Amino acid sequence: MKTPLWTPSEERVRDANITRFIADVNRKHGTKFETYTDLYHWSISNIPDFWLKMWEFADIKASKKTDIAVEDLDVFPGAMWFPGAQLNFSENLLRYRDNQPAFIFKGETQVSRQMTYAELYDEVARLAYSLKASGVGVGDRVIGYMPNLIETAVCMLAATSLGAMWASCATDIGPGAAIERLGQVEPKVMITADGYFYKGKVFETLSHAEEVAKGIPSLEKVIIVSYVSKQADISRVPTAVHYSNFLSSEKNLEIQFEQLPFDHPLYIMFSSGTTGKPKCLVQGAGGVLINHLKELLLHTDLKRSDRIFYITSCSWMMWNWLISSLAVGATIVLYDGNPNYPDPGAMWKLIQDEKISIFGCSASYIHFLKKEGVSPKKDYDLSSLREISQTGSPLSSDGFEFVYSEIKPDLHFNSIAGGTDINGCFAAGSPIVSVYSGELQSAALAMKVKSYDDKANSIFDDQGELVCEAPSPSMPLYFWNDADGAKYHKAYFDVYPNVWRHGDYILIHSDTGGVTFYGRSDAVLKPSGVRIGTAEIYAQLENLDEIADSLAIGQNFQDDQRVILFVKLADGYSLTDEIKDKIKKTLRENASPRHVPAMILEAPDIPYTLNMKKVESAVTNIVNGRAVSNRDALINPGSLEYYEKILDQIGG
Repeated sequence: MKTPLWTPSEERVRDANITRFIADVNRKHGTKFETYTDLYHWSISNIPDFWLKMWEFADIKASKKTDIAVEDLDVFPGAMWFPGAQLNFSENLLRYRDNQPAFIFKGETQVSRQMTYAELYDEVARLAYSLKASGVGVGDRVIGYMPNLIETAVCMLAATSLGAMWASCATDIGPGAAIERLGQVEPKVMITADGYFYKGKVFETLSHAEEVAKGIPSLEKVIIVSYVSKQADISRVPTAVHYSNFLSSEKNLEIQFEQLPFDHPLYIMFSSGTTGKPKCLVQGAGGVLINHLKELLLHTDLKRSDRIFYITSCSWMMWNWLISSLAVGATIVLYDGNPNYPDPGAMWKLIQDEKISIFGCSASYIHFLKKEGVSPKKDYDLSSLREISQTGSPLSSDGFEFVYSEIKPDLHFNSIAGGTDINGCFAAGSPIVSVYSGELQSAALAMKVKSYDDKANSIFDDQGELVCEAPSPSMPLYFWNDADGAKYHKAYFDVYPNVWRHGDYILIHSDTGGVTFYGRSDAVLKPSGVRIGTAEIYAQLENLDEIADSLAIGQNFQDDQRVILFVKLADGYSLTDEIKDKIKKTLRENASPRHVPAMILEAPDIPYTLNMKKVESAVTNIVNGRAVSNRDALINPGSLEYYEKILDQIGG
């Protein structure tokens, strides 16, 4: 019998949004559900009814409503959701116009700024007025090449109020990578900034803005926010104007929200691009809205009284997800800079000072804290904190336990997993369910998630492919420049007809309903044909003080595959035979003999994507003699030089 790390109190269960939702479902459908499990099984068996109820519960604002949630669930991909409905995404996020803070911004320099909901509406109205006067309308593309500033969200809201599409990436990625992503969608307007702060240093980016503006010929206007200087010289940037000058001076403007079909394109998101040019995933306004509200209201238990904060940038889908919190009326805390500057306590001081109730971070951030021996509960007042959300990559069981032992024993640890692809989650948490070590609490509501073995059988208690057997509203409408849908089909539907294959390796626990993630299935190792998830190796190495980071890949070798482990050592260590033996012993005893690598090498750095995910695929390609097609997808492309130089050393 498993022992939970946390079980919600009766008060938590009583006050949870999802408890109210269950009561609503019972009243409407004559059911007698009492648990999350009851609700989940109903939601995947009655998908249209679930989404109709979600529309009502979330109070989605629409000029035209419909009683039909989806035309035909068997059309997959391509199901049409809420046909005939008309709404505007931005209008749903700007439903509040009072003096509660909508945003609290805190930069690495400790410069702080607040904006109320009334002020937010006013600034969006003024920017929308100017964008419209500049020719921006329905279907146009507006892009952000921005730090995580309030202005980034204002521009997204202004653009989408007009029916334009929004795409963004952070200014900490190079201009080449920005052009490769943003240039594909032929934008009309770009908002950018004069620079950003990181680790106490100023990075001026006007030269990057100039290069991007010159590299995207479709741009007609470049709006520049002054962040690191009062008002920089922008004369070298084509068609540039200062944000403060571009913003309309008109007062008391009312936003004319364009009323558009439920599936009108809203966001263009980008795949990681580690195996080729980043794919442009087009997602619909209504689908993103209703899915985000499901996750925020029911899985995250977000309320108007909450202050919610995620360590993110506008390169990552968690930025889009976070901004949807405006539709609930909560206060969003934005942070731009290094989360560990000037020390690893920076985010916990922010949580303490701003009384944040919901905090989101990555697995790598929690593992870093654990490695550094940071104990936030000892140094900070975390009385406001009732939930931590975690995503990005699998978190080890030790990571789960660290949260409860060193951060706070009484909080909902809401580990979630999904993807940019759906701008949301396949598996998520529930505030009325116990948390077990190493497990996401459940598949997300109305997501018909299964784990498939090699023969496409649904399995429990063993590792398999994450699949989704039914459509959901936020799945992409299409890929940009994919007229016949071939790229879209190849990405998700080539392996199992009419079933979404996500590319993650999971285990669904039959006793708890929880889900354990083992990383990307394309990174699964198969020595002697036995499947091993790389996350299983990383989880063990995180317990070794000598190892700062690691990367495991499979090399085709003598008609088989062998595992090569690259380790980045902690300060003060070098790779000795003793450390190698310790690694092997740890993996053999705590995982299995199959997990022991054939070769262990010391690497100066581990490659990561712009979204801070390890890039096994690039190194796998190198050691197997294949080209790495898109180095700009990495936050540290120079790290690959080492792997290319050691080819002779490892053989093949």
